[in-house]
Amino acid sequence: MICRILLLISLTSCVSGTFVVKVAQTSYQAEENHTITLEWMFTTKPDSSSTSLIISCYMVTGNNEVSDLYIVYKGVEVSESQVGQFAGRVQSDKDALREGRIRLHVTRLRTDDSGWYTCDVKTNDGVSSDRCRLNVTAAVDQPEPQKPTERPQPESQGRIGLYVGLTAAGLAVCAGLYFTFRLYSNPGGRDQAEEHKLENMDAAE
Repeated sequence: MICRILLLISLTSCVSGTFVVKVAQTSYQAEENHTITLEWMFTTKPDSSSTSLIISCYMVTGNNEVSDLYIVYKGVEVSESQVGQFAGRVQSDKDALREGRIRLHVTRLRTDDSGWYTCDVKTNDGVSSDRCRLNVTAAVDQPEPQKPTERPQPESQGRIGLYVGLTAAGLAVCAGLYFTFRLYSNPGGRDQAEEHKLENMDAAE
């Protein structure tokens, strides 16, 4: 809170000139648990002193609640500025900052990270700010990929044919035994079979 008060005093005490801050994109879309990179650009001059650089980046929710995201005061990054919602989840690109670009990597996104993100920047050349909108949607559960149906290999097909043949032969043997058992378990049927056999033999002679 003290840092924010000091920044507000420093920023409001400077009159805007030709100095301009612009967002790289006006809106961003991302899914929770992913990482997003937010970027702003501001004009710099070769002889600009980094000790005059003041940056205040923050997020404003729909309830007008403010959460600090990134603060630089007189060229020095204020690490204590990341508290609460964004603690340990924001990394800045220091090399880009020297080129007049603010690149903030926000990790492990949450749905309540949705809102307006503003960066106020002040240098010896003036003061300016711009904002962008970030919308974080809930993660969608990915269905497990279905395993493709494996076709039987030629060797497997041969084994299947052998099993089918053996099964058919077994059934034929069982059927023969069954009818033989029925025939000889019925005396009348057996006598008729004997008579039928003798008649066939006489006919053959």
